[in-house]
Amino acid sequence: MAAASSIAISCANLHRHLGTGEGRVHVLRGVSFAAERGKVYAIVGPSGCGKSTLLYLLGLLDRPGAGEIHINGRDMSAGTDDLRTAVRGEHIGFVFQFHFLMQEFTALENVMMPMRKLGRLTEVQMVDRARALLTDVGLGEKTHRLGTQLSGGEQQRVAIARALANQPAIILADEPTGNLDVRNSGIVFDLLTRLAKENGQAVVLVTHNPDIANRCDEIKPMRDGEFVI
Repeated sequence: MAAASSIAISCANLHRHLGTGEGRVHVLRGVSFAAERGKVYAIVGPSGCGKSTLLYLLGLLDRPGAGEIHINGRDMSAGTDDLRTAVRGEHIGFVFQFHFLMQEFTALENVMMPMRKLGRLTEVQMVDRARALLTDVGLGEKTHRLGTQLSGGEQQRVAIARALANQPAIILADEPTGNLDVRNSGIVFDLLTRLAKENGQAVVLVTHNPDIANRCDEIKPMRDGEFVI
C-alpha cells in the first residue's frame, strides 16, 4: 500500500443519491479510491454509471450523502463552503471536455485567471508563469491569441495550462479529449500526463476512449455506482 504522504486525494465509502421520490437514484454505492502523486488513473464505464458524479465529488464541486474525502490528508467531509472553495482553488486543477475558455481574453489571460483568484503571485510572476506554461504546451508563440483565434486542440492545451497554473496536487479531467480528433487527443493526453508526472501531481480522468485509458497507470472500471474488478 502506498505511504500516506504519497496520496494526493482519497475517498472512503462515498454514497450519492440524485432525484427525489420514485425517481431517486443511488448513483454512487460506497466508492473508495486513492490516487498517488505522479500517477494517472482512468475511470471507465458505461454512461450513467457514476463516473462524472464521482469526479465532481472528488473536486469538491458537490457533496456526498455519506463517506469521506481527503485532500492531501485533510478531511473535507464537514468543510464549510468557503473552505472547500479555498482548497479547490489551491490544490485541484480541472480539465473538462469543453475547454470553457473566456473567448474575449487571450490565452495568457485565461491561464492567469486561477492565479489571480488565488492571489499569491505578483503581476509579473503571474505573467512569467503563464508564459512558461503556454510554452510547455506548445503555445509559446500564441500567448496573445484570443480563444476564437485558436483551434479546438489549441484551446484544450490552454485549458491544461490553466489547470496547472496554481501547481495543484491533483488534476481532475472529465473526458479531456472527447471533442478532439485522434491526433489532437494524443497530443493533449501526452501533455497532460507528462507535465503532471514531472510535477508529481495525481491525475484522475474520466474517459470513454479505450486507447487513452490503456495508456494510464491504472484503470478503474465502474458499473452501477461501484468500482468493479
